[in-house]
Amino acid sequence: MQKILVFIILFLYCSLAWTQTKPNDSTATAVKSQKNIDFNVMPYISYNRNLEFMFGAIPMMMYKINQADTISPKNLSGASAIYTTNKSYFLALFNKFYFKEDSWRGTFFFMTGNQNSQFYMDDIDTPNFYDYGTKTTVVNFSVQRKIVKSLYAGIGYSYAHYDTTYQDDVQPASKTHTNGLQAIALYDTRDAVYYPTKGEKVRMRWVTFPEWFGNEVNANKILSEYNKYIPMRNGTDVLAARFSGKFGLGNIAFEQQVTIGGEDIRGYSEGKYRGDGLMAIQSEYRYNFNKKMGVVGFAGLATIYGSDTPDFNWKMYPGAGVGYRYKAFKTVKFNVGLDAAVGKDDWGIYFRIGEAF
Repeated sequence: MQKILVFIILFLYCSLAWTQTKPNDSTATAVKSQKNIDFNVMPYISYNRNLEFMFGAIPMMMYKINQADTISPKNLSGASAIYTTNKSYFLALFNKFYFKEDSWRGTFFFMTGNQNSQFYMDDIDTPNFYDYGTKTTVVNFSVQRKIVKSLYAGIGYSYAHYDTTYQDDVQPASKTHTNGLQAIALYDTRDAVYYPTKGEKVRMRWVTFPEWFGNEVNANKILSEYNKYIPMRNGTDVLAARFSGKFGLGNIAFEQQVTIGGEDIRGYSEGKYRGDGLMAIQSEYRYNFNKKMGVVGFAGLATIYGSDTPDFNWKMYPGAGVGYRYKAFKTVKFNVGLDAAVGKDDWGIYFRIGEAF
């Protein structure tokens, strides 16, 4: 029943977008309507050593809530439906909102799926990768208010439900649900939110999972990031740098742990290096060879702590790679693309919606 409901939501969501757009021609993949809505459907294809081949579709639209508001960036709403050859699937809705002359910002995210993945264990007779499957439902939303120029503060809420089983019963099956409250601080001097060429973004989030809020045990997370953007070649290209830190405090559930990979450090897709916290630095050069296309080169280092395998803690894990970018919308610089990266005894291919950071 849950799967049927999700598909109905996705169908209505995409149908609403189509009814508000008017194509310019039959070959265009992105269109602009009289109501200033840009719509695009992007095919999704990727591969990593864990989920194997991934394919699906991502309809997205950009639009203004108030046409008279010339300061707020365009809002972004989208949906995704992805299936993998290891029989995982993911269905999601995602939204970014900007309104009242960018004095208010908001996000909403919903995801449900069944992830067949793996993790590494060495505290048993046969150290190896072991498969696990997790049925997941996640809801997350937040709102931020501008306090002074470039400085925002806000709150958020997240709900997650996990139903996990493990190969060969190496760990007992578990059902976990979490309710998280977030306090958010954001300092943002970027010249654009979807493709910044200069400025900084500093974001701090404190996420708490108290017992009185329906959680089985107390836990806390501190999530931090610092992004810097420097224009190059007279503003045609961008040199971007990032520091990220994810710090788990207290009783962090298996599903809440972090793994090296994703936007923090590309080149790791096996899910081997898992722990309670992570720190990573990386830099990326974004070379635009015409108005619609570009390439990137990136490199970084990461480390973790709180791993069940003590030898993994506080080691340096490098990652580096290259990628291709394509402008998805006509009126806003917003890229999609594909990255290929290598790490320590690992590698991965990543489909990008927007930039890595």
